[in-house]
Amino acid sequence: MRDEIRILLVGDESVGKSTLITTLIKETFVPHIQHVVPEVTIPPEWTRERVTTRIVDSSARPENREELDSEVRKADIICIMYAVNEPDTFSHIGEFWLPHIRKLGRNVPVVLVGNKIDLRGSDPTNEALEDQVTPIMNEFKEVETCVECSAKQPLNVPEVFYFAQKAVLHPTAPLYDSREHVMKAGCIEALRRIFKLCDHDKDGALNDEEINEFQSKCFGAPLQRQELESVKQVVRENEPNGVTDAGLSEIGFLFLHTLFIQRGRLETTWTVLRRFGYGDDLSLREDFLCPPFDVIPGGSVELSSDGYKFFIEMFQAFDQDKDGALKDSELAELFGTAPGNPWDGTGFPETTLTDDSGAVTLQGFLAQWSLMTLLDHKTTLAYLAYLGFNGDTTAALQLTRARKADRRRGRVQRNVFLCYVFGATGCGKSQVLRSLVHKSFEENYESTTRPFSVVNSVEMGGVEKYLVMQEFGPKFDSEILQNRRKLEACDVLCFLYDSGDVNSFAYVANLRNRYRIDHIPCVFVATKSDTDLVPQRFEVQPDAYCRALGLAVPISLSIKDNVTAELFSLLVGVAMDPGVAIPGTSRGPGMSFLRIMAFSTVAVGLVATGIASWKLLHGSRPHSSS
Repeated sequence: MRDEIRILLVGDESVGKSTLITTLIKETFVPHIQHVVPEVTIPPEWTRERVTTRIVDSSARPENREELDSEVRKADIICIMYAVNEPDTFSHIGEFWLPHIRKLGRNVPVVLVGNKIDLRGSDPTNEALEDQVTPIMNEFKEVETCVECSAKQPLNVPEVFYFAQKAVLHPTAPLYDSREHVMKAGCIEALRRIFKLCDHDKDGALNDEEINEFQSKCFGAPLQRQELESVKQVVRENEPNGVTDAGLSEIGFLFLHTLFIQRGRLETTWTVLRRFGYGDDLSLREDFLCPPFDVIPGGSVELSSDGYKFFIEMFQAFDQDKDGALKDSELAELFGTAPGNPWDGTGFPETTLTDDSGAVTLQGFLAQWSLMTLLDHKTTLAYLAYLGFNGDTTAALQLTRARKADRRRGRVQRNVFLCYVFGATGCGKSQVLRSLVHKSFEENYESTTRPFSVVNSVEMGGVEKYLVMQEFGPKFDSEILQNRRKLEACDVLCFLYDSGDVNSFAYVANLRNRYRIDHIPCVFVATKSDTDLVPQRFEVQPDAYCRALGLAVPISLSIKDNVTAELFSLLVGVAMDPGVAIPGTSRGPGMSFLRIMAFSTVAVGLVATGIASWKLLHGSRPHSSS
């Protein structure tokens, strides 16, 4: 909410603009004052709304028109004054003042102020006021309300400026159609979203506990039992479907806010909207969706324990059939308070773990959020807000140290690692990525035409880490490898070649040689070990090439035969201990690679993995199709 308001008073000569301001400041009528009083600043502690208020007087004389127009352009709200004993000053509002303000391109709230009610007679009220003002309000939507006062008595003087403040801070126009006497569609949509966020058990109603949690969040205190029953009784009497056995329905929730608005308690509805991140235009504020969260160069962003807890609770709340997976309809419901599924267009759910029906498991759901947070933490922040994270959304994220600093230390403490995968067309990159997320082998070949990412958890020494693997396709490989910012975001490079294609290794070797990426750990992998091994058409064979760099010789695997040689554990291990696989480093790969493989808690294949690693490091490449 804004912390300063600029109120401009306009109107015909002698309607009492300067007198009204003087009476407000002096708290008494001053009979003789200057034509235009200087700007007045009222500090926030002197106002009901706790906002700095600047009150600006103006002159209607033709020679002061330029100055008047300048002030109109700066005002947050304009009070058009008329004298109740001079009908022409009221007629001039619709004939001149409102059209002139529009002509200047201003779209700010307007309050009509009728002064000099002391001259109306013994009865200062005006029962015909509504009939008098309604035609103007129907023609000019910017008119918020009309207040009548007397600067001389004084009467209703503070109320004029209070209503002016309210018109800026709690405007009617975005919420309510005064002509049709209904809440506007944008307001209904926002309140429906808020209702869904507060309905934690997803039963379509707010029970007493949910109502009081909402009340505490918005207004700082729960309702007493009697107050709560009184509210529900008001709804029952006016809206038959507003209260059910389960609690306050969405219809009842909307009815209450319509009632608040109609009774002039717009601040109640605006407090709720703002507490849930809405701005004056009823869109979610940018600072709410993307609060400041600085990432150091080379560092990364992960979910914190609070973030994982939130997404676990979201998964459980929307897994309505309790089958341990979210199908399409449940995902659509989960993202019902957001613009849509953030993973549409990424290949999801092929990017993560699913059950046999294609529904996303809890492990896959958390992995997908880990992937998004690593690659695009701003979108994760926005969706934390969309989905109703309680409190500062940045608490759901945590920063990591710069990768350069971690590599100098020789050990990495992060939990989510990014691996770039490069290889010639047809070498099996997509099949390797699909294998990480337990997708079946596909015989039909499809060339990679755009970046594709997958993610899954990998257990290392009893601790769960997340591995994100990205492939880009030969069309983009060179672009990525010469992009310093992209490379700084990577933890390990995986170079794949087809052991049955004589030209395949040359592609990755030439890529690495051309861009000299010797500061990032590298792992070479020979795919399709189920086919006949052929010599590679390159200056040296892959084993010798890797030894010359001080790296372990390539790992052989066959995705078709489900022989992955614990590749994914190895990649995470290398990312955690990068010195073992950085080309040209003094640390030899021998025992380090064996130690990395020992981190894996996968019981099956531990001994075989150790033996295979030993053979790899000593130049005997296993070539198994089993």
